[in-house]
Amino acid sequence: MALYAAAAAVLAGVESRQGSIKGLVYSSGFQNVKQLYALVCETQRYSAVLDAVIASAGLLRAEKKLRPHLAKVLVYELLLGKGFQGRGGRWKPVLGRHQARLKAELARLKVHRGVSRNEDLLEVESRPGSASQVPRFVRVNTLKTCCDDVVDYFKRQGFSYQGRASSLDDLRALKGKHFLSDPLLPELLAFPAQTDLHEHPLYQAGHFILQDKASCLPAMLLAPPPGSHVIDACAAPGNKTSHLAALLKNQGKIFAFDLDAKRLASMATLLARAGVSCCELAEEDFLAVSPSDLRYRQVHYILLDPSCSGSGMLTRQLEEPGAGTPSKERLRALAGFQQRALCHALTFPSLQRLVYSTCSLCQEENEDVVRDALQQSPGAFRLVPVLPSWPHRGLSTFPGAEHCLRAAPETTLTGGFFIAVIERVEVPSPVSQAEALAPELTPSPAPKRKKRRRKAAAGASTSLGT
Repeated sequence: MALYAAAAAVLAGVESRQGSIKGLVYSSGFQNVKQLYALVCETQRYSAVLDAVIASAGLLRAEKKLRPHLAKVLVYELLLGKGFQGRGGRWKPVLGRHQARLKAELARLKVHRGVSRNEDLLEVESRPGSASQVPRFVRVNTLKTCCDDVVDYFKRQGFSYQGRASSLDDLRALKGKHFLSDPLLPELLAFPAQTDLHEHPLYQAGHFILQDKASCLPAMLLAPPPGSHVIDACAAPGNKTSHLAALLKNQGKIFAFDLDAKRLASMATLLARAGVSCCELAEEDFLAVSPSDLRYRQVHYILLDPSCSGSGMLTRQLEEPGAGTPSKERLRALAGFQQRALCHALTFPSLQRLVYSTCSLCQEENEDVVRDALQQSPGAFRLVPVLPSWPHRGLSTFPGAEHCLRAAPETTLTGGFFIAVIERVEVPSPVSQAEALAPELTPSPAPKRKKRRRKAAAGASTSLGT
C-alpha cells in the first residue's frame, strides 16, 4: 500500500504546485523511485479519464474516507494498470465492491467518445512538435556496449530499424515499432513518442540510458577527451555524468557534486548500473568547493547544470498543461544562485572550457546569467559558436547571444533547454607580444629560448574543437 499512498502524495503535491513529479518523487523517500515515477506519470496522463469515471461511478460519494488523489491512483491501477497484484491493503476490497460499476463507466465513456482502446481516450495535443510528440530518445551507453549491438537486439525483438534520420520530419513520422539513429549524436536512438522502455532488459542492465536529446548536448559539447579531469558541478540525477564518463571512456576523473543526499544515492545506483568507474561523488555545495584545492589543479572542463525552474521539462509540460511561468520572485532567487555558481566555476585556474545549461525557457535563467557572468570576467572568457545548423538560437539580448543554443518541442523535437559553451581566451604573455610586434629586438641567443617557449606553449594548449 505504501506505493499507492506515495503516488497519491506526489499527485497532491503537483496539483498544489509544490514541485514537479520528478522532484517530488525523489524527495518522497520511497525506495523504488522508478516504480513510483512510472505510476504517477501514467495516473496523471489519464487524469481527466479517471476523474470522469470516478465521478460517474459515484466512488467518492460512496466511500467518504477515500481521498481523491488516492482514489485516482487506485482506479488507474484497477482499470488501466497492472492490477493490484497482491497490493492495495485495506482499499483492495473497497475497490472490489465498485469494480463492476467502474468498468461499466469506463466502457460507457469509450462508447460516448467513439473509441475502442484506452489510449484513444487520452486528450493530447496533435499539433506538430508538441511535447506529446517528442520521440523517446535512448542513449546507448558505450561503456557497456555499442550502437550496432543495441540495434541488433531491438531488431531481434521485432523492431524495424530505419537507419539514420535525415530531418525532423523523419523523427516526427516515427510510429509503431520503428526506430532511427539521430542525425547529430551517433549514440542516440529515437523511438516513437510514449514508447515505454523502463522495463527493457538493456535499460535495467545499464546498456542504454533514457535521456532526452537536448539533455545529451551539454556533455557532447563539453567534449572532454579521455584522461581529462572534469567537474560536474550540480550532478544529480546523473544522466549527464554517465554521458561524460562514456566520452572519457572511464579514463580520467569526474568530480561530481550535489547537496541532495537522496538524489546523490540514486545517482550512485545509476552510475554503478552504467559501469562508471571514473567518478568521485561528493555531498557538497559546489559554491563551497575551493578552486585552489590541489585536487582540482588539472580540471580543464566544467559542466554546470544548476537547479532551475524546469519550465522546459517535457514531464512538466505534459503533467501541467497551461502551467504559467515561474513567479518573478522565484526566478530572481534561481538566477542569483545560477549566476553565483557560474562566476564561481570561472575562477578555477586551469579551466579551459565550460558548458552552462538549464532545462528552463526563461531568459532570466539563461541569457541574462551568461551575460552577467561574462561581464564580471571581462576579456577572460568568450562564448563559443557551436552547431551552426542548430535551428533554435539564444535570444538576441546581448552581442554573441546567438552563439547559445535553445531547444523546444516545436523547433527541435526535444525538451526545452538552454546551452552556452564558454572557453578561456588565451592571452599572450608580454614577452610574446613584444616579439610579435618587434622581432628584430629579440636578443641574439633567442633561438634556444624560442624553441623552449614554443614547446611550452604547445604543451599548454588545449584542443577546443566543437
